[in-house]
Amino acid sequence: MKDYKKEGTITGALEIAGNLILTGDLFVKEWINVKGYIDCAGYSIHAGRYIKAGGSIEAGGSINTGSSIEVGGYIEAVYFIKAGSYIKSGSYIKSGYYIEAESSIEAGSFIEAGSYINAGSSWGILAGLSITATGTITCGRRIFAGVCTWRDATSDEDKTITCSKLVNGIVEYGILIETGTEELSGREVSVIVDGKTYTATIN
Repeated sequence: MKDYKKEGTITGALEIAGNLILTGDLFVKEWINVKGYIDCAGYSIHAGRYIKAGGSIEAGGSINTGSSIEVGGYIEAVYFIKAGSYIKSGSYIKSGYYIEAESSIEAGSFIEAGSYINAGSSWGILAGLSITATGTITCGRRIFAGVCTWRDATSDEDKTITCSKLVNGIVEYGILIETGTEELSGREVSVIVDGKTYTATIN
């Protein structure tokens, strides 16, 4: 299987038997189906429908689909991960900002977001290990942390669900820790110095 390098917009679907290595942003109007891994260092991946990979997906920007994201390995993005349907990973899911899905979010290992985690109003969150969000966690149903089958998740750390606040959802399995700290990312703040007002957005 050969690696496939691609950049730009594709009006149909993208099916690759090997790995997909991106040298720029990729916009696909239909779906992306890759037998190997997807590597998009420094750039973003957008699919009108779904993204499916046998290996992992890594993006230096964001990962965004109209439907699902499903991979055998991990999912990692510097910015956000967003799916119109579900997100499912055989390993971990990690985002610099938020993780959002209209239905369930499921990971074989940990789930971690620099901002919030939001699963749809009728769905839940399942993680083999811990779930961590700097901001809030929201879902419509149940939350499970530390239910991995590939090793013993015996420590409290393996079962921890940490967030500023659990807005909605029931912790069915795991230890909830609400930090109470306010999520500031994306907010505008102003300071006055020598009579002049300076405004900036927090990253």
